[in-house]
Amino acid sequence: MKKTQPNSPTIEKSAPSRRGFFMGAAAASAAAVAVTTMPNMGGQATQIAKLPPAPENGGGYSLSEHVKRYYQTTRV
Repeated sequence: MKKTQPNSPTIEKSAPSRRGFFMGAAAASAAAVAVTTMPNMGGQATQIAKLPPAPENGGGYSLSEHVKRYYQTTRV
């Protein structure tokens, strides 16, 4: 038989919890998404620069055939 000392600190190992697992998984996936999207950030700036300039006098909306077709599909 082992004798234990009455005032000795005991080290308790707790089982890993589900909450901790999911928090760790969420943090790891967020880090993975951040790492994979960071190199592509420069490409978006060049795409914005390629857009045509805004039309003068606020015009820009025109009732074209595809817009009319869309309006026809939304009617009840």
